[in-house]
Amino acid sequence: MKHVKHTEVKLEDVNVEGAKGARLRWLISEKDSAPNFAMRMFEVEVDGHTPYHTHSFEHEVFVLSGAGKIVTKEGSKAMNPWDVIYVPPMDEHQFVNIGDTPLVFLCIIPNEVKKVAPKNPFATGKANNC
Repeated sequence: MKHVKHTEVKLEDVNVEGAKGARLRWLISEKDSAPNFAMRMFEVEVDGHTPYHTHSFEHEVFVLSGAGKIVTKEGSKAMNPWDVIYVPPMDEHQFVNIGDTPLVFLCIIPNEVKKVAPKNPFATGKANNC
């Protein structure tokens, strides 16, 4: 079992192209013997943001404090404390702080990142032994 204050978990910079003023804490992860999910806490500085990106796994987000927006290909929507956000696999997204205090949110992801199978059986170039 793990039971610590969040401040006891290392706060790391998000060193990815397109990120600005974003940091995270791996609150629970595989290193804690969690077999299925990782819980991360993001802290995004004023005028900061995560990169605009996509990946094969879902995000489950819970906003703790601050004001922000989530940017997607459909546009942007406000993020406020106590909001719950689900980002499906392969959806482009970015989290942006639009407030005057840090934007803080939890983000849960699967430990084992699974590849999304192609929907078209011909996408691999082979089907029916052809």
